[in-house]
Amino acid sequence: MREIVAQAAGKESGLDPVWKALSDPTRRAILDALRDRPCTTTEIVEWFPHLSRFGVMKHLEVLRQSQLVHTREDGRQRVNSLNVVPIRQIYERWVGPFQELWSGELLGIKEIAESENSDGSQEVARRRGKHQAASSGLQPKTQRRHKHRKGE
Repeated sequence: MREIVAQAAGKESGLDPVWKALSDPTRRAILDALRDRPCTTTEIVEWFPHLSRFGVMKHLEVLRQSQLVHTREDGRQRVNSLNVVPIRQIYERWVGPFQELWSGELLGIKEIAESENSDGSQEVARRRGKHQAASSGLQPKTQRRHKHRKGE
């Protein structure tokens, strides 16, 4: 178990700069802008008139350090482009495993919703009660009531 925790910690420490970069709304806005096409630093500065050129360049540096943005020089200009690999790594580490967990639950809900008969909501409520009772280890009310009557 300790090996698994150590491996996970090692993988996550590599993604820590990405999480830090994504934590700021301005940096996320820069990434959104770069999603469409590569842009020069001057273009990015123009999109954020409330920030100084220096402020935008600091945000770009954090994005570069986290490998979310690649920059190449084109004459006197710097062209910035989005690198989606770190975002994909976060997705595979955090979203993928939980997606499978919830897909089974959602299929169960879908089956309940599709199995509604003419009783409609009463049938759904009855099944939901059975599901909750089974997961909590308790008997549904209807079963307890019938057992009580048998003992009378």
